[in-house]
Formats: sequence, C-alpha cells, structure tokens
Amino acid sequence: MDLTSYVIDLARAAGTVDKRCLFAPATEMRVGRYGEREAAFHFVLEGECTVDLPGRTLHLGPGDAVLLPTSPPHTIRTAGPAPYRPSFETPGSTFDTVRSPSGEVGTDIFCGHFTMASGAGDLLLRSLPDPLVVSFGAANEAVRSLAALLRTEARSESSGSAAILNALCTALLALMLRHSGTPAPWTAVTDDRIAAALNAVLDDPGAQWTVDRLAESASMSRATFIRHFTRHTATPVATFITQLRMMIATDLLTDPSHTVASVAARVGYHSESAFTRTFQAATGQTPGRYRRTATVSRGTP
Repeated sequence: MDLTSYVIDLARAAGTVDKRCLFAPATEMRVGRYGEREAAFHFVLEGECTVDLPGRTLHLGPGDAVLLPTSPPHTIRTAGPAPYRPSFETPGSTFDTVRSPSGEVGTDIFCGHFTMASGAGDLLLRSLPDPLVVSFGAANEAVRSLAALLRTEARSESSGSAAILNALCTALLALMLRHSGTPAPWTAVTDDRIAAALNAVLDDPGAQWTVDRLAESASMSRATFIRHFTRHTATPVATFITQLRMMIATDLLTDPSHTVASVAARVGYHSESAFTRTFQAATGQTPGRYRRTATVSRGTP
C-alpha cells in the first residue's frame, strides 16, 4: 500500500456528504463549526462561489475543492447583486439539499466533512495546510468521473446511496492529497525515488532509518536526497520518520495484545521511556492514557 493510502487508513478517515447546494447568484449559506476531529470540505462541480473564512476569502470554480482541517465557522456565497438571499434546506434521507429561493441553479456544490480517529487522525489534520485548496480543473478524468458518480447517487438516493457517497468522499480526500501541489508529509510525491524511500520506512518503521540509508533506498546521494525530500514534504527527514512512527504507534496501541514496550520496539524505540516522551509530545497523551481513551471510544471491553 502506498503512503497516502496507508495514512488515510491509519487515520480511519470517513467521509460524509452533509448537503448538496444548488445556488442561483447572490445566495449565501452559513456553515457552523464542526466537532473535534471533523474536517469540513466543499467540492464545486459547476459554477463559482466564495468561501468566507475568518480573515480570508477563497474563490472556487468548477473542479475546485477545499478542506478545512480546523473547520471554523464560514459562509459560502455566490456572486450577484447585494443583498444576498439566504438559502433554504430540503431534508433528505441521505443528505439535505440547499437551494436558492428562486429555484434557479448556477452553482452545484457538494458539502460534507471527514471524521478522523484520535491519534493518527489528529496528526494527519495538523500536518495539512489550513485551508487545503485543490484546483483539479475540468480536464482531470478521475475527478470528472467522481463528480458524475456523486450526481448520479445524489439524484437517486437509493438503497446504499449513503455508503456509496461516503466512499466517494474518501476517494475525494485521496485525490486532494495527491493533487494538492503543496508540500506536506502525507501527500503522494511525484518523484518515484523519494516514494520508494518512504515506502521502505512504511514497510519497516522500526529499522534504523538514517539519512544515508534512505538516500540509498532512493538511489540518490545524501545531499540530493535531502534536497528532494525537503522540497516534496516541507519536513525534515527525522521529523517525518517520527511522525510516521507515532501514527503507526497509535494504531498498534488500540490492540490490547500489544504492550507499550512492544509497540515502542515495533516503531524503533529501544527505550520505553523515550518512546513515551516522543508519543506524548506528538499526541498530548501518554501511550497508556491514549490506549484507555481509544479503547473507550471504540467500545472495546
């Protein structure tokens, strides 16, 4: 499994469509703050809109998507003569449809959120740009297909539509990370040599991954590897390895058959105390407390 897919899986990222917005010009919709480890997203299939965030306004067009890791309250508006007209909602079995009072449709937006697990999900959200804006463009075949599937399921709301829509949302997240164009630790890198080195860490996170060893895995010199790695991930090598190890550790700690010491060893720490310090710095909790919290949240006896 590639790194981006693995990290999405570790974070237990689950997508949900909350609303489909069919807006005429001069329409607005206010969106409240989401809960902990919930990241709002908006995906524009047709037309244009602005997303007004605290201290910043985003302009989105067809094929644009935005992910808000901290999900602050924000407002979606379509251009037109003031005053803006409030939208109205029609409840649905799978999601709500939000429309302009006139019934005219110029902008088609899917709005929803991703829910992440504690630990790995927290680390993933904190590592992403806020906001993360991706312009796929009209020529991206995968995104055109995704948009068509979203529209088909939105029209039908048939048996299984919720599951299909949620799976499509998760696919959207993977595509956003792949095409973000913004250096971040978990995005898919375009250099196959760097990707090979990252996958080697993924296959054996407990190994002694020095820069020299990673450079060798990438078939690069040490200096070339560091330069390419930093450009692709915007993260120092040692920081990246620590982040990945801690994400893997959060997953292992949910299995009661693993002791804290065995988890520490699996991710490359010979000292349980050193592992505990690093884990607490990354997650804000000790491994033992994290395990108890995660177990309760998952309903494990």
